[in-house]
Amino acid sequence: MSKLKNIIKQLSVKDFHSIYDSLMESNAEKSAYLLKFLREKKLSDSKIMEALEVNTNAYYTLRSRLNQKIEEYLLLQMESPRTSLLKKVANVNEVIFTKKKAIAIATLKKLEKELIDYDLANELTIVYKTLKKLQINSPEAFTYSQLYNRHVAYMLALDKSEDLVAQYFQKYGSYLLTNDETEKYGLSMLKKEVENVSNLYQSHRLFIYESCINIFHRLFVEKDKKEDEAVPLEEIFDKVQEAFDQYYLDSIYFHLKLVFEYLKFEYYSINNIYRKAEKFFEEVDEASVALLTNYNLYTFPAKLLLTKLDRYIRVGSENLLYEENKILFSEYEVDLEDVPQYVIYTMYRALGCYYADKYDEAARLVNNLLNVQSLKKYPFTQMEVKLFLALQYCLLKDYDLFNQLINSIQRQVRILGKEQCTHVLLYTKIMKSSLNDVKKSKASKIQGYINKLRNVLPKHFSPLNYVKLDDDFIGRLS
Repeated sequence: MSKLKNIIKQLSVKDFHSIYDSLMESNAEKSAYLLKFLREKKLSDSKIMEALEVNTNAYYTLRSRLNQKIEEYLLLQMESPRTSLLKKVANVNEVIFTKKKAIAIATLKKLEKELIDYDLANELTIVYKTLKKLQINSPEAFTYSQLYNRHVAYMLALDKSEDLVAQYFQKYGSYLLTNDETEKYGLSMLKKEVENVSNLYQSHRLFIYESCINIFHRLFVEKDKKEDEAVPLEEIFDKVQEAFDQYYLDSIYFHLKLVFEYLKFEYYSINNIYRKAEKFFEEVDEASVALLTNYNLYTFPAKLLLTKLDRYIRVGSENLLYEENKILFSEYEVDLEDVPQYVIYTMYRALGCYYADKYDEAARLVNNLLNVQSLKKYPFTQMEVKLFLALQYCLLKDYDLFNQLINSIQRQVRILGKEQCTHVLLYTKIMKSSLNDVKKSKASKIQGYINKLRNVLPKHFSPLNYVKLDDDFIGRLS
């Protein structure tokens, strides 16, 4: 919330009134009043909720929507000069046919400078191509021919870099679900290829794309690797911010700021610097839906959901997930073609149900996942999802469905190999003890299995890695 307050306080008087009037005109009075309260009054959140006559959940939604409205307004202000510039490029032929040669060249040179400021490589090729033709009888023609060729090559390098970044995060989803060494090697090769492209040019944009992968790779793929000679991640974050500050009118950078705020949250969380992590959590959490929907080409946003689970479990507030998720994801439509994200999102929602003791709802979510998606490509993930579903049937005391599912899981264990599935066998014993043993011996028997289980938890994605193996877990089962 502090970040939203700071943004509102830094708005110019003109921008503040424009946003306020726009909200009032669109019948969003409460959002307008919230904007005013945060700008002009030093009230606590509870006092603002009281003044607006809303509960905590509604207040959470209200501030999220206000933040979105402010971002949309600021983006529109940012795009105005850029749009004007693109219109000038579109009118280049008009300049050639209606202006004297000297004026046309001067106009194009001024346009060149403006395009360089915005780093618009594609549009620069049009300007250089035109300048080359206008000066065909001059030695300058060679200079602009070289600039044209260089910017065509640079434009292709940008396209390739963006494609490689998108491929990397698509492949990471498969790696997360399998922990396969071949997938890991493929990720390292894509990272190396992006670095090679970036090294061809002194380009802040290529550096930003490279940093999307570089930071993520070091946090989640080669996290155990010692990198004494590598540039510290905080230094990379600083350089990225310098580029964002220098090219503040760039619309891509305006959006990519969220990616790096998310990466900072992950970085500080992994290093247990929770005070700094919390600075980014609220902003990133409110943008969870936007990240999941629109940012898959530049990061793997579903990883945020797993880090959120870790955070809620760490602070002991996992029971709040269910109600918060209902609000946060009320309008979210998951992409069924993105299988890794769909699996993680569904299991995240199902875990929220589990911690709210809504085992029926958790089972429905998981059953729908198994019915809609074929997970044959990810046999271990398929088994983990079924194992979590079996836990819900166990807690519901649905013996028939539980036994059917356990038989299916045991068939998969025989195919994949018992040595790969030690944790599955232990979980199966825990659940069978819960359903079959006499009450007096259940708790101690389950505790014994848990002690063994802690040492064999899987490295690939498993929803059961986010189930707390504590007294509450034993109490649920015994």
